[in-house]
Amino acid sequence: MALEGLRAKKRLLWRLFLSAFGLLGLYHYWFKIFRLFEVFIPMGICPMAIMPLLKDNFTGVLRHWYLEKYLEHFLVSAEQYFMVGQNVVYYVFTDRPEAVPHVALGQGRLLRVKPVRREKRWQDVSMARMLTLHEALGGQLGREADYVFCLDVDQYFSGNFGPEVLADLVAQLHAWHFRWPRWMLPYERDKRSAAALSLSEGDFYYHAAVFGGSVAALLKLTAHCATGQQLDREHGIEARWHDESHLNKFFWLSKPTKLLSPEFCWAEEIGWRPEIHHPRLIWAPKEYALVRT
Repeated sequence: MALEGLRAKKRLLWRLFLSAFGLLGLYHYWFKIFRLFEVFIPMGICPMAIMPLLKDNFTGVLRHWYLEKYLEHFLVSAEQYFMVGQNVVYYVFTDRPEAVPHVALGQGRLLRVKPVRREKRWQDVSMARMLTLHEALGGQLGREADYVFCLDVDQYFSGNFGPEVLADLVAQLHAWHFRWPRWMLPYERDKRSAAALSLSEGDFYYHAAVFGGSVAALLKLTAHCATGQQLDREHGIEARWHDESHLNKFFWLSKPTKLLSPEFCWAEEIGWRPEIHHPRLIWAPKEYALVRT
């Protein structure tokens, strides 16, 4: 009886060990495996996907000196693919104007460098752009442009990004969030925030790395987002995804006139998707260990 009891305990221990090992493997690989089956999810009114939310909530100090690497790659690729044959003025808003790289520009293409205040957190850098862009649209930028696109520089062009994207108000479908139902989207849900959307609200989830439109439309968009962020600050609140949360609230209230497919701002980490044939803008490797301390 004692021997049988000992064998039973050993079997139980082995089962516990194998179960723990299996759970560890599932934890490590579940996201990649899960994404493989995403292609079978039917795209409905607001199809989206889940993005790893926590790993990008860094709140430490930015190493500003490293960010120029992204900018040079962005500008060089833009000269090859962005609005080829069109007159283009690049506005670079930076707290290190002296570090903006020299890039040879084609005929009818200019680069203007606009200094901005240095921020400590990436969230503050991101949120400050709405007010910065609003002020610029009310000045020289608004006078010399017909259409304006606001683009993050930690990405690069890989295909033609031309006049086909132009419209009065242009929104970008988020590459990680275009195949899932509305209730799974990372909207701001805190009702105290000006960016809040209820479970019955929202269309698609839009990426703040790319948005654009006419000067008049973007003046309204940036005013809405900047005002919402200020209201949140006054209430001691910060939206879940900062200016992107407020951007999504604006696009719920004021529908975009053109939606860009995920091809226009794609993340290669997502892997193969049958509907993605020619990515136009690619997320650059973030290299957070070098950018952040």
